[in-house]
Amino acid sequence: MQEPRADHAVVLGGSMAGLLAARALAETYPEVTVLDRDELVPGVVARRGAPQGRHIHALLARGQQVLEELFSGLTDELAALGAPVGDMLGDARLLFGGHRLARARTGLHVLSVSRPLLEDRVRARIRGLGNVRFAPPCDVVGLRPSHDGRRVSGVQVLRRADASARETIEADLVVDATGRGSRTPKWLESLGFDRPEEDRVRVDVGYATRRYRLPADGLGGDIGCVQGPVPDRPRGGALARIEGDAWILTLFGMLGDHPPKDPAGFSSFARSLQFGDLRDAIVAAEPLDDPIGFRFPANVRRRYERLRRIPEGLLVLGDAHCSFNPIYGQGMTVAGLQALALRDHLRSGAGSSTRSVLRTLARAIDVPWELAIGADLSLPGVEGPRPLRRRAINRYVTRLQAAAAADPELSRAFVRVTGLIDRPETLLRPATALRVLRPHTSSQQPAGLGDSLGRASP
Repeated sequence: MQEPRADHAVVLGGSMAGLLAARALAETYPEVTVLDRDELVPGVVARRGAPQGRHIHALLARGQQVLEELFSGLTDELAALGAPVGDMLGDARLLFGGHRLARARTGLHVLSVSRPLLEDRVRARIRGLGNVRFAPPCDVVGLRPSHDGRRVSGVQVLRRADASARETIEADLVVDATGRGSRTPKWLESLGFDRPEEDRVRVDVGYATRRYRLPADGLGGDIGCVQGPVPDRPRGGALARIEGDAWILTLFGMLGDHPPKDPAGFSSFARSLQFGDLRDAIVAAEPLDDPIGFRFPANVRRRYERLRRIPEGLLVLGDAHCSFNPIYGQGMTVAGLQALALRDHLRSGAGSSTRSVLRTLARAIDVPWELAIGADLSLPGVEGPRPLRRRAINRYVTRLQAAAAADPELSRAFVRVTGLIDRPETLLRPATALRVLRPHTSSQQPAGLGDSLGRASP
């Protein structure tokens, strides 16, 4: 990105990561074009290009703050449309590591909204900017290199209309936000560059989702409940009230232990969970649809920041850069943090290389990645290195979660870290460590290694 003309930026992908990138770019580039295979029209619809759109989605506490920073008043707008808003611990039940975290007021918002409604309202805000255009549906088939091959000068696309021919869209900057299926590694190879190294932790997660109509007191006044896995029982789920007085229940299992997609099997899986909150909530509920499923094989982090050579004018963010185990609900929040980092870089006017910007974007991934893989590697069946430091941290977090069942201060500290508000090191402060390590009693069933610092919400 050395001395870009800053005339036209193209964003590949119109899901949340692409929309947030477009918002960041719109402050600097006079023209921003968003490309997607779907027709990005107004309306609350589950898009084919967002297969997870019909499942429960978590917006971590920091993610809610980021959206407010980028789109002032968005939380109130969604609340006016029926999306419940509450306190992270005061209005939701969190069950981690085999323990029920103590209830407390945190001052952190939990925004319970369906993915289609969230995307629709964010798209509407983007359209209102004036300098962002949503292109007609198309497939991006490759990058266009400059004459000297040192930078990307646009993308090659194939419109999805009948009898369309390949065409080129010129751009000063191309941002890949196409998700886990990103083809940028292949495109780089075709241009004579190396593919990025990949860090991969296989988890074989499967989940299934069903919507319900619950009685008024279906969850005792709470707007949500999240139950995470434990080493000897890698199952869990999340139930949340969303707009339209509907409730959405997502059940998940790791390491091949997946919930069935038939109604009877789905209900049986809910009954098998360690705690009965989800089971009890749907006993008298009215199903609104049949369960639908989704599979997620592995956490994948592409190390673009380590490439020695990469063409100028090309960035990668969101799931295309790093895709996390979805049960921890980090994806949208990390995409937002990367969008802020990109915006701040462009605001500074710094004439830096693509490699340096990619290093900046990678820093937004570091903590969430460690949280996610630390949680996954607490399960014995997940393959990966477990150095002494990681084992020690997992043992400490196991004890923290047990202590947090009776200590609201520890509950607050824990959700501030898993919500990406505070850094994990804050849990090791002397005052916090003393609360964790002092003798405590709990009526909760003990867990094995716990689920590290992750938040188990898809």
